[in-house]
Amino acid sequence: MTQVTSMTGSAEADELRAGMVRELRSLGAIRSDRVATAFETVPRHLFAPGETLARAYAPLGTTMPKRDADGFLLSVLSAPDIQAMMLEPAEIEPGMRVLEVGSGGVNAALIAELTGPSGDVTTVDIDPEITARTRACLNAAGYGQVRVELADAEHGVPDGAPYDRILITAGTWDVAPAWIAQLSPDGGRLVVPLRMRGLTRTVTFEPKGDGLVSRHYQLAAFVPFQGDGAHPDRKVMLRDGIVLHTDDPALRINAAALNAALDGPRLEAWTGARYDFPDEVSLFTTLNSPHVAQFHASQQVIDAGIVGRWALRGIPAMITADSIAYRMARQVSDDPAGYESGVIAHGPHAENLAAQYADLLRRWARDYCRRGTALLRYRPGDPAPDPLPPGAVVKRHGVVSVTWP
Repeated sequence: MTQVTSMTGSAEADELRAGMVRELRSLGAIRSDRVATAFETVPRHLFAPGETLARAYAPLGTTMPKRDADGFLLSVLSAPDIQAMMLEPAEIEPGMRVLEVGSGGVNAALIAELTGPSGDVTTVDIDPEITARTRACLNAAGYGQVRVELADAEHGVPDGAPYDRILITAGTWDVAPAWIAQLSPDGGRLVVPLRMRGLTRTVTFEPKGDGLVSRHYQLAAFVPFQGDGAHPDRKVMLRDGIVLHTDDPALRINAAALNAALDGPRLEAWTGARYDFPDEVSLFTTLNSPHVAQFHASQQVIDAGIVGRWALRGIPAMITADSIAYRMARQVSDDPAGYESGVIAHGPHAENLAAQYADLLRRWARDYCRRGTALLRYRPGDPAPDPLPPGAVVKRHGVVSVTWP
């Protein structure tokens, strides 16, 4: 579709790009020929000036990071696997109108390949440095037809609506009313990395009734949303190397008491239930627990025996004012899936918390132990249901509910 105006290192770039696509197919990130062709076509290195060709085409690597004064990420060029896993469920067709929220250039170019010459692609970002770089890179790569807008994406881009697809490429705590209003009610899809009690899942929503219903979701990690749609995360340090993370402003965390609990006796409770699909069981336990935060521990703390190794990448922890419980697993057979789930708990209420957590793990293993079992719904507007159903999270503009049919 495009005429690339600069292809320094063309032969090497072509080889690396082909290798990237093969790897993305083997990982399952690319499943369709149309998405594969888009990745084979877009000269990704032209969107990562200053990076080596190897880094530009690394299937799992982010590039071009921009950080604030405290070192926190504001923007990155998303890894190819993340982009592919958003584009596949979006199912973008030729001639569609597509809005991308969060610019970098390369994803907009991929979308332009999928929509073809009859399509219409708009990318919007709140950061003028990012939009200027995006515009320059798109022009250099031959995608001058993509519209680049500088705006707070919480309000969308109304003069291009309605959109057949809206893709959000930053982690957001809520669904902006403008995105729903600007999404085509007839077959439109919104792909959004949505934060829920410290977890992020990229959800592909479709309009249904007065809200949205999911058709697909997957594990994800994105830089946080900026502007009017920003929502603060809380990271509460219990001690050096041990952190509780939540985006729930109502959750009370007594750091001193929980830290003291970790120095007390350690209760282990084994469930007799199969352990598998850790990202799915994390979603289930996070949304079905009354008081939960994501529990992270450093390798140094784990090596010291203070916390189990399952907390290295973050796992849901049930907490009270003075007690904490989190998930673990052990291998019980030579089968690759032969793991049993269990719970570690500390504090005066350790036994009660461990029993609650173990019951959730048994229920998951008995009824839902497979991928893609959850159904996510978003209902905009006030008031929130009273009482709030299990698996529901109240947001600024509406309510997310997650059920396991």
